[in-house]
Amino acid sequence: MAEAELDTTQDSLMMPTVLTFLSSLLERVAESNDLNRPFHSQKISIFHGLTRPTISIHTYLQRIFKYANCSPSCFVVAYVYLDRFTQCQPLLPINSFNVHRLLITSVMVSAKFMDDFLAVSAWYYNNAYFAKVGGISTAEMNLLEVDFLFGLRFQLNVTPTTFQTYCSYLQKEMLLIQSPLDTPNNPIIKSHCCFNEDESTHQKELAV
Repeated sequence: MAEAELDTTQDSLMMPTVLTFLSSLLERVAESNDLNRPFHSQKISIFHGLTRPTISIHTYLQRIFKYANCSPSCFVVAYVYLDRFTQCQPLLPINSFNVHRLLITSVMVSAKFMDDFLAVSAWYYNNAYFAKVGGISTAEMNLLEVDFLFGLRFQLNVTPTTFQTYCSYLQKEMLLIQSPLDTPNNPIIKSHCCFNEDESTHQKELAV
């Protein structure tokens, strides 16, 4: 993945807390799948890079937030989409080779689906612009979008109940960040992020 040309200096906009929790969760899921899901058991897709990107997930999310002009809610819906994608495509677990492309694609799809309804300028949702934000070519961004939508089976609608369920899990991630010690009185929360949306019970596709 090419390094983006956009500025990511320390004076960038303050990233919402929800994105800090999301980056923490995705980092742990990717690291765990790197260790526990060998490549020979996975399907290699267009989301996979030949090498791990040098930019961290947290910094990548910061850059997307700064330049994509998406609301925090848009990132929560992107999280829902990532979860649905992994449930629909169990042979494509999130790992350090594909998480960045999956992330920029899910945010772009979420922005198109959600924030367009808020009458925000459509210029922000141009694929060429998101490609620049994500550090990839426009042609690749177009292919990633199509593959992601088919991988999701075009299940884009997110109900208020589902949205609140995923927000609640990100709140649990906050507790994990604030209390990281794994002790009998403070067990580490399992870093899976899949839910059965009808029952709000955890699934295992992204389980560590």
